[in-house]
Amino acid sequence: MKKYGTLGFWSLGFVIISAFFMMSCNDEENGNIQEASIMTQTEKDALVFMIEEEKLARDVYAYLYELWDVIQFQNIKISEQSHMDAVEGLLKLYEMDYVIMQGGAFQNTELQSIYDNLITKGKISLIDALTVGAIIEDLDIKDLEDWKLKIDNIEINNVFASLQCGSRNHLRAFSNSLENQGVSYTPQYITQTEYEQIINSNNEQCN
Repeated sequence: MKKYGTLGFWSLGFVIISAFFMMSCNDEENGNIQEASIMTQTEKDALVFMIEEEKLARDVYAYLYELWDVIQFQNIKISEQSHMDAVEGLLKLYEMDYVIMQGGAFQNTELQSIYDNLITKGKISLIDALTVGAIIEDLDIKDLEDWKLKIDNIEINNVFASLQCGSRNHLRAFSNSLENQGVSYTPQYITQTEYEQIINSNNEQCN
């Protein structure tokens, strides 16, 4: 039987303890990676859908700005890009594969149809273009709320709440512009009560 001197014994003990802590750290790191990557299918669907819906808003506003040269479309387009960036951050955090298609193109056929219809409407007149803006924000608020009710992930819900905040501000802006044109917007997705609560309150500071 091999014997160890005092120094050898402590050296062996140090190696064993070090190996134990290294294994514990690796397990903890791996656990964190696994925990960050575990998502329900609904949560995955929510992120993929919302990055395309925010892209829809950005692409429509880019088109309407080129068509009507109204700075409001340009400013809100920039804001919609920041919304896309926020959702993209979550996609990267959870290591999800995704594809952002070229302007005006969408993987989701429903969103593609909505985009095409809104572009057609936005060509008619400036009032129609401003109405398109209100419709987009109306839809965005509703869809974000629907997704939030389906998922429990706090990180995703916090981002979605921030996007909703931005959309409420955008809806106020388009509603005011339409009022200046002598037109009142009628909500198509959220309720009339919800709409009135939004437009009758001040702009919000969104995180």
